[in-house]
This record gives sequence, structure tokens and C-alpha cells, in this order.
Amino acid sequence: MRTLRDVAIGDSAVVVKLHGEGAVKRRIMDMGITKGTGVYVRKVAPLGDPIEVTVRGYELSIRKADAEMIEVE
Repeated sequence: MRTLRDVAIGDSAVVVKLHGEGAVKRRIMDMGITKGTGVYVRKVAPLGDPIEVTVRGYELSIRKADAEMIEVE
């Protein structure tokens, strides 16, 4: 299983599945990350947290723990 955390800087991926429960999953979906959505990894902070991605035409910073819940291909 490849997650959003595994995507290299400058690469794109498509969301396959969201893991997680309840409020955490709902928050990720509210940010626009849903099944079938394209995600482009723009940059990663020096210590690896957070990760800046482009989703649906806007920039979003997401924590490493949340990025691990997003399965991509």
C-alpha cells in the first residue's frame, strides 16, 4: 500500500482510499481529498512535517500522520 507520505516531491498521485475513522476521515474529506482526486506534492518541511500539496487547484498543508491515512496510486 502506497500512501501520500511516500510520494516524492514533484510527483503526482491519485487518491484510491481514505483510511481512518470518524472525525479524522471527515476532516480529510472536507479539505477536498476524496477518492479519485489528483494530488501533487509541492514540498516537504525540513523535518518532514507538514507536507504541502496541491489539491483541486489550491495549496494545502497536511500532517504526516494524516498523509499516512491517504492511500494513493
